[in-house]
Amino acid sequence: MSKADDFDVRVNSLEIEILPDWEPHIIEQWKTIKASIRSGLIGEFGSHSSGRKEENFIAIGQLSMSIISYHNALHRQVRNAFVVGSYYPALVGACALGERVLNHLILDLREFYSATPEYRKVARKQSFDNWTIAIDALEAWGVLLPETVKHYRALAKLRNRSIHFDPGTYGRVRDDALAAVIAIRDILDLQFSTFAVRPWFIPEAEGTCFIAKAYETDPFVRTYLIPNCFFVGPHHLIQTLEPEIVVADKDDYGVGSWSDAEFQSLYKTRRPADLVQVPGAGRI
Repeated sequence: MSKADDFDVRVNSLEIEILPDWEPHIIEQWKTIKASIRSGLIGEFGSHSSGRKEENFIAIGQLSMSIISYHNALHRQVRNAFVVGSYYPALVGACALGERVLNHLILDLREFYSATPEYRKVARKQSFDNWTIAIDALEAWGVLLPETVKHYRALAKLRNRSIHFDPGTYGRVRDDALAAVIAIRDILDLQFSTFAVRPWFIPEAEGTCFIAKAYETDPFVRTYLIPNCFFVGPHHLIQTLEPEIVVADKDDYGVGSWSDAEFQSLYKTRRPADLVQVPGAGRI
């Protein structure tokens, strides 16, 4: 279970088509929801060219949940630049953030792979601007998921032709910026998201992600996921206790351990009486 998430799904509501055969009160509810979101966007990004800004906001899609805090603020800045029409800053920012994440991954994880052929290529440097070397190493180590590698290689092409001089950038700056913003969004979503189907999560946990036992010693999971997760048993309860979220759980589940399947079964079959409560907290 993740301690920290960062996400924004307002775009999903804006994209819902209001159909004329819906019940009148449902139509009014959705009109109110959309009007509220549009008002919020104007408050956030300004009223000038608000229609174009809404189009840009919809084009980049939802901001996915992430368990890592250091890139969240930078990711939002990149997205905000695109929304307001600052396409080149958004393009360059997305590429720079992609390089920053690559550097974190290499520097944080390389010592786990000191016995591999790739290690000698990345052992000494303190930063990496050659994306090919970094991506190849992380792919060989199994750190990056295959789809992440695909998006990284696409972002690398955008970086090389946008940051190094290319006159063609002027004519395609919005398209390239959109592609870069979507690429970094998908990279962060694939590697750092919660509430998703990923190899390191126990499958079919019904709305909650638990790290699979086989991945508890995986370098990527040990470095990034486990430090940002709550350690819980199957009878835990997530509650709100302003100004923070509290996870209540039993102090002792007894001797022994569960397999992933056993844990999942206990979690799915737990009864309300099994759940631990915190006085004064409200359930979420």
